[in-house]
Amino acid sequence: MTTGDELTSYAYRKVRERILAASDVCIVCGHGAADAVDHIHPRSKGGAKLDPDNLAPIHGNAGCPVCLRKCNNEKGDRPLADVVQLHTSVDWFAGP
Repeated sequence: MTTGDELTSYAYRKVRERILAASDVCIVCGHGAADAVDHIHPRSKGGAKLDPDNLAPIHGNAGCPVCLRKCNNEKGDRPLADVVQLHTSVDWFAGP
């Protein structure tokens, strides 16, 4: 589990900024406007803390403005493969 100090560290904030600048499409629901990043492979299960390949955009405490899911809460400390992803008529993961 991450502590508040790790989430406010300069290194974490810089990685978070780069991830969200590259894409704001949530890894759980596939909608845009993600405002947080989460570890794809949880740190509690051995995932790398600051590896950009282990971080991806996700909707944080405010939730998704489109489907109203609390994506980060739903994912918790489970691997992404164990989370039920939203299936829509548009493939939001395909990119532009």
